[in-house]
Amino acid sequence: MIGAIIGDIVGSRFEFNNHRSTDFEFFHPDCDFTDDTVMTVAVADAIMSGKPFGETLHEYGRRYPNRGYGARFFNWLLKRQGYEPYNSYGNGSAMRVSPCAHLAHGNREQALTWAAASAVCTHNHPEGVKGALAVADCILMASERRPKEEIRRMTEELYGYDMDFTIDDIRPVFAFDETCQCTVPQAIECFLESDCYESAIRIAISLGGDSDTIAAITGGIAEAYYGVPQEMVECALGMLPQEMREVVQAMYDKGNGRK
Repeated sequence: MIGAIIGDIVGSRFEFNNHRSTDFEFFHPDCDFTDDTVMTVAVADAIMSGKPFGETLHEYGRRYPNRGYGARFFNWLLKRQGYEPYNSYGNGSAMRVSPCAHLAHGNREQALTWAAASAVCTHNHPEGVKGALAVADCILMASERRPKEEIRRMTEELYGYDMDFTIDDIRPVFAFDETCQCTVPQAIECFLESDCYESAIRIAISLGGDSDTIAAITGGIAEAYYGVPQEMVECALGMLPQEMREVVQAMYDKGNGRK
């Protein structure tokens, strides 16, 4: 979870100002948390409190406005009741899913049940649900230190994503896209080509496109595989409101996650 949050924070200043290189200042004064972090924390809070995902996402979104929400999700936030999903296949379902894997204690059935439920409250299109499930599965396999080629094969065979590319291949032509289909496999590839947590985030940023979300998805998987340097954890937590810091700490206390 903290891996996803750091990815979001680091990528925040590049979302609409892409930087096609791995050479950049990691925590810059212009960095801040976005909707990716708000919704990731909300998913963790929903699981730990037992509240419905839709209700909790809605509460957090209204509590933390102006964090870069997509237009359709923002309109969903404006509704005061109902929380009806809107058939989205945007990558919002995938960027917020990491707590589902971390809190499942290795129980794949539970993790995927939570992942699907956390998606369908807004992103109930099959591609939206698939994106969340694929990322949760990658996090579970990464936490078990499964071989990266096994993770790649699972992504292709179970979820049908085409992984026959490298980041260097697609970087020159990669465009901004907020769909799961065009960001989830790319974020997974960023992790697969990395050799540590920091390199995973740097590769994700260098790809361009929806930088904060791609880095958040990549960061959630990379955390499970490598862990996260403590100084990065402390820097990121220092940028969050106290309420969010408490949820993050409670999640790791409950899930005994690796930071």
